[in-house]
Amino acid sequence: MAAKTDRYPGQLVFGLDIGTRSVVGTVGYMFNKSFHVVAMHTKMHETRSMLDGQIHDIAAVSDTIAEVRAELQRKIGQPLNNVCIAAAGRVLRTVTVHVEQKFEEERDINSEDIYSLEILGAQRAYEEFLKNNTLNMRFYRVGYTVERYYLNKYQMTELLNHRGAEIGADVIATFLPDEVVDGLYKAVGMAGLNVADLTLEPIAAMEVAIPKSYRMLNLALVDIGAGTSDISVTRDGAIVAYGMIPSAGDELTEVIAREFLTDFAEAEYIKTNVLEGKPIEFTDIMGLKQKTTPEEVEQKLLPTVKTITREISDQIKRLNGGKPVSAIFLVGGGGKVPIFAKCLAEEMEIAPERVAVRGEEVLKDIDFKDTRIKKDSLLVTPIGICLNYYNQNNNFIFVGFNDMQIKLYDNAHLQVVDAAMQAGFSNADLFPKRGAEVSYTINGKTRVVRGELGEGAVITLNGETAPINARIKAGDNIRVVPSTAGADAVVPINSLPEYTDSIRINVNEKTVVMPKFAEVNGELQSGYYEIQDGDEVVMRDYYTVAQILEFLDIQKESDSEIYVNHEEAYSEMPVYENFSVDLEIHQEELMPDPEEVAKKEEEKAKKKEEAEKKKAEELLKEAGIERKSSPEIPEAAPEGKGGERPEQKPEEGKEESKDWKDMQKKMPDGTTELTVKINGAEVVLKGKKDYIYVDVFEQIHFDLSKPKGKLVVTKLNGMRANYAEKLRPGDILDIYWSN
Repeated sequence: MAAKTDRYPGQLVFGLDIGTRSVVGTVGYMFNKSFHVVAMHTKMHETRSMLDGQIHDIAAVSDTIAEVRAELQRKIGQPLNNVCIAAAGRVLRTVTVHVEQKFEEERDINSEDIYSLEILGAQRAYEEFLKNNTLNMRFYRVGYTVERYYLNKYQMTELLNHRGAEIGADVIATFLPDEVVDGLYKAVGMAGLNVADLTLEPIAAMEVAIPKSYRMLNLALVDIGAGTSDISVTRDGAIVAYGMIPSAGDELTEVIAREFLTDFAEAEYIKTNVLEGKPIEFTDIMGLKQKTTPEEVEQKLLPTVKTITREISDQIKRLNGGKPVSAIFLVGGGGKVPIFAKCLAEEMEIAPERVAVRGEEVLKDIDFKDTRIKKDSLLVTPIGICLNYYNQNNNFIFVGFNDMQIKLYDNAHLQVVDAAMQAGFSNADLFPKRGAEVSYTINGKTRVVRGELGEGAVITLNGETAPINARIKAGDNIRVVPSTAGADAVVPINSLPEYTDSIRINVNEKTVVMPKFAEVNGELQSGYYEIQDGDEVVMRDYYTVAQILEFLDIQKESDSEIYVNHEEAYSEMPVYENFSVDLEIHQEELMPDPEEVAKKEEEKAKKKEEAEKKKAEELLKEAGIERKSSPEIPEAAPEGKGGERPEQKPEEGKEESKDWKDMQKKMPDGTTELTVKINGAEVVLKGKKDYIYVDVFEQIHFDLSKPKGKLVVTKLNGMRANYAEKLRPGDILDIYWSN
């Protein structure tokens, strides 16, 4: 900027509008809340050194800038060293993505859920942009907006306070490529100037066209240039979205050239004179003098204007979440054709008076020292570039992020998450991560159990704890410790609602309680099996005849007869709850040597006893129970009528031993301490009045989560026992896995 002088009471600001066809230079100063323009100069590019707002020939553009600077210095009589510039809205790139978030169950949607969804969309757009970025260049996110929301797959206008299990959004994010910024900086630098401020052309135009008091409203600003129409949408005090369509004023000029048989320059003359409301004289390409009227020109332009305004309307609605804005302001030369605003209002389906060209009326507070300068919409952006210098919000700033210095485009709404994104910090490391989920099928139906949530990222801003949406400014120092993952999903079979713990079957008129199994990937598993990702689970509510015989340790001989519900059975026949099974085993007398039979039976019993002792020792070691002694397992007490085991009492005529009495003690609180032997070790059961078999698992460590066989064998005094058997003093229990 030029220094303050006696000639100019305020500090001079130098702004350059570097456009596709020309460079417009403006010098002015702010005084008494008004901006005073002391000099302006426009220079056309001599070659096509710029296309669609992007510099293609840096040296040529630099020469044009140098000429504009020299002329302005001549007019004001002092040097200009610093300049304000703007990147064209047409170089902005937009990416649209769809994102979803699922919850474990239906719940009310809160503002944090919505914010998390939107940030996920911005991050996904960032990743999508990187994926398609073949030039390997940096870029800056300058804004994003939600096009539409979804609740349980259905489109919604708003999500807050609705109830659902899944939310989604279509998010549009806008990015400014670094190559555009770099080209502008180099062109200005080669002309001997330093960049004092860089903004976006739509923001610069808004400085003049839309007062700050209006920006809380949902408005659109459309800059109709030569080759493109640039669009920006405001809401809640900020520009929330940018867009562009590749149709603008040149298309109208081309229509006039075709219809009236003129060259491009003469057609441009006709277009600019439509506003006068008077007959227009021109010369066609044959050199003949011709006349037309504004009404005739508009009639020729109407089909093309309708097409352009339809495209603009569709883009505005897309940027605004699928709905119209409240009002539209037009700047630039293309929108000055009278029918343009009317057609755009019809396409947007809003009142005609809510679409207006912003020109002389918005420049009324601008003091032009050179009275020859005509106030119209073409000056909105050049002056806005100068005015933006006083705000300094929409500029590039530097912040610290985890010991790195990063450059950000400051859109006046920068948050910690923006710095994290620009630094390449993974979005997954910002929010709590879930442990691994388990996806499986149960009886043919797919089911997913999600892992637990971990802890969110730990964020500090200038040494103080801060949320992810904390506002940031130039020079701030940010540190982020990545979020953590929660525990993986654990799904034991016995936690399934389809699971019940046992099946009761009548075998030879006695109830046999058998543990229920599930078939996992074709193999039987107990209720303690933990389902793995991809498992196919089928709940087995039956045993086959062969499995019942195995469970009961019955060896089926070739002549054995087995009946299920009084019908002859086969090995793989299913037996369901409360079915009756009758075993009638007949074996032909072979008259073997009695001594040989006795010897074999003795060896068989010895081997079985040794195997049981070995299993007991292994179980003790696994359970961490210290064996006090290794007594012999006594013979099982005889079963009484109906299969009930009679109470164990001392022999008749003898007093109870002191040891036996000590095995059961009544406690003051009404509970009983009961001593039993488990796999040869004495264990005292405490805390209850009476005890059943299953209570022992609270006193010992028996890892049921890692099966070492097909089923757990439970014996009481040498006989098979179910988990509901009542325990008495001195009972001897054996627990082990069996194949």
